[in-house]
Amino acid sequence: MTENSEKILGALGWDSFFQEHFQSAAVPGSVPARVVARDKNSYRVQSEYGELSAKISGRMQYRASTAGRYPAVGDWVAVKAQADGKTGVIQAILPRKSRFSRQISGGRQRLAGGKTEEQVIAANVDTVFIVNGLDGGRNFNLRAIERYLTLARSSGASPAIVLNKTDLCPNVNDYIRSVKPVARDVPIHPVSAREKTGLDALKSYLAGGKTAGFLGPSGVGKSALINALLGSERQEIRDVRKSDLRGRHTTSRRELILLPDGGAVIDTPGMREIQIWANEDDLDRAFNDIEKLAENCRFKDCQHQSEPGCAVRAAIRKGELEATRLESYLKLQKELRHLAMREDDSVRLEERTKWKRISRWAKELRKQD
Repeated sequence: MTENSEKILGALGWDSFFQEHFQSAAVPGSVPARVVARDKNSYRVQSEYGELSAKISGRMQYRASTAGRYPAVGDWVAVKAQADGKTGVIQAILPRKSRFSRQISGGRQRLAGGKTEEQVIAANVDTVFIVNGLDGGRNFNLRAIERYLTLARSSGASPAIVLNKTDLCPNVNDYIRSVKPVARDVPIHPVSAREKTGLDALKSYLAGGKTAGFLGPSGVGKSALINALLGSERQEIRDVRKSDLRGRHTTSRRELILLPDGGAVIDTPGMREIQIWANEDDLDRAFNDIEKLAENCRFKDCQHQSEPGCAVRAAIRKGELEATRLESYLKLQKELRHLAMREDDSVRLEERTKWKRISRWAKELRKQD
């Protein structure tokens, strides 16, 4: 790899971690590239040759039995560039440093007990910006922040909370104080995309080719923040509805965008209903205040409902813990346990399908003998 190639890839976030795994993959004739966008049946990847339109190889297609095994925006992949210099074939996905995932919503299939799969939203994100709006309505939601923090913890990326639209809020400090019990050790950054204030704090996370992802419901200003960091109106912006101050979807696909001052950001479509893909360890880290209180409960298996000697309920009575935070914790805990059971069912279903296929092949071979 030439010095110029290293410089190009370094701006995209290439480092020794990916270099080592690329060498281990040893795909002949391939070069490293980063997935910057996913279209319906193809990907856009950035490599030392510039931007290529790429499809996954037939071998990868055959092996990728679940959505989590396909390339995602932010992935580093091994690509074979074609002779036309404009297209390529993705041969392998390099191991991920982090990934942001959710359940695939299957509608009636999901409700009827169908297979639950992981959908990777973005890969190799260093920082997750959890964005809320301070313009009133439901664009500020502590319970939603708790859910996003649990998802961020499970991704492997570091979370940071961004309170946007400070220009529309006369009491910003009150909002910061209300977020602190939820944020715990997670940094909080008040900013205004419109007035371009507070952006230096966000830029500090992007130094050295780092990547940030923006999470939050529609209308909180994710696209406006990206435009402010870019210094141009690249992302489409629509005003929130005046009737209920709810946002309108503007981002229709996930895309990795390089910033002029270095680093990259990934914009994600607004998610109104977050289907969690995480585990109870991630939940415990997001609610470590409740976990610490629970250590003093009389019973080790205390459910924090009506058991005697419950230290968590005692903290609520003393005003040391909000009842709504416990309710949020218990609700997320129930969701994650349900997900774990569905994952077990999915594994059993996949195993059963595999052995049925093997059995069919065996029968066909016996017929040929």
